[in-house]
Amino acid sequence: VEDAQAQEPAAEEPAADASGAVYKVGIVQYVDDASLNQIEKAIEAELDKKAAELGVTFDYKDYTFNGQADSTVLNQIAADLVADKVDVIIPIATPAALIMQNATEENQIPVVFSAVSDPAGAGLVASNDAPGANITGTSDAIDTDMIMKMILAANKDVAKIGLLYDKSQASSLGSIEDAKAFCDSNGLSYVEKTGTTAAEIQAAADALVAEGVDAVFTPQDNTVMTAELSIFEKFTDAKIPHYTGADSFALNGAFMGYGVNYTDLGTATADMVVDILVNGADPAATKGQILDRGIVTVNTETAAAVGIDYSVFADMCSSLVETTTAEEFE
Repeated sequence: VEDAQAQEPAAEEPAADASGAVYKVGIVQYVDDASLNQIEKAIEAELDKKAAELGVTFDYKDYTFNGQADSTVLNQIAADLVADKVDVIIPIATPAALIMQNATEENQIPVVFSAVSDPAGAGLVASNDAPGANITGTSDAIDTDMIMKMILAANKDVAKIGLLYDKSQASSLGSIEDAKAFCDSNGLSYVEKTGTTAAEIQAAADALVAEGVDAVFTPQDNTVMTAELSIFEKFTDAKIPHYTGADSFALNGAFMGYGVNYTDLGTATADMVVDILVNGADPAATKGQILDRGIVTVNTETAAAVGIDYSVFADMCSSLVETTTAEEFE
């Protein structure tokens, strides 16, 4: 009889979880840009959808913050979320993920990151298949070699490629090294220009135009992303195509973005959160996700201005999407 009584509360717990449970969800966006905004909206939409399906509440509205690319602000956000005893933290982009990882090492609050280009390389997980601690998530890793091949496919006479990025962005460094290796292997020269602020990125763009580069490559670099609306015309006027690692660059005027669908990335991130909170999945054993990274997004206005027939990419990607210049996705 005692055993049966002892088992009764355990039998009732799944029903409680399935109806009425409230989970405090911290969402920490690194900076305000079109890609990361898209991810945040998708996370919130999916959490709302799953809440309705499961009869639970994901309380994120009181715990959603934007660090505005300021490490001091991000550290304060992390401290506040820990003090609030949230049930999970969702950092969006590598710099935010690293700070949330540091803040949860002792308390082991689950962290589910989104849009981290190289989780293992950044030291966030032991491996994608077996993260090994309280942190897992989704990656927006890109295929740099394929982007470089697209540059050559669009213009076989390309000889000098500009590399534009923020050297303080850990997520950019691996892709930039891959781009250099490709250039070295294919007899191409390259020019590096970097900046850590929008003003410095603008000056770097001017310098690349002055150098007479034939094309410019930028990975999923948040600093360049926030500056894209202010630099795309510099490249367009010089008829220099800007190839990038995210569709939001193309939305903001760059010639082309090649990578993942960020709405799908946010949705997948939210689904991992639900699995951890509602189903009790262990972050340490929850395999990280790398989504389809073969989507080409072309800005048709910019393509016309730089004179490139982008149909050449049709057989080099999983899908080809057209866009025109705007600040945010609809």
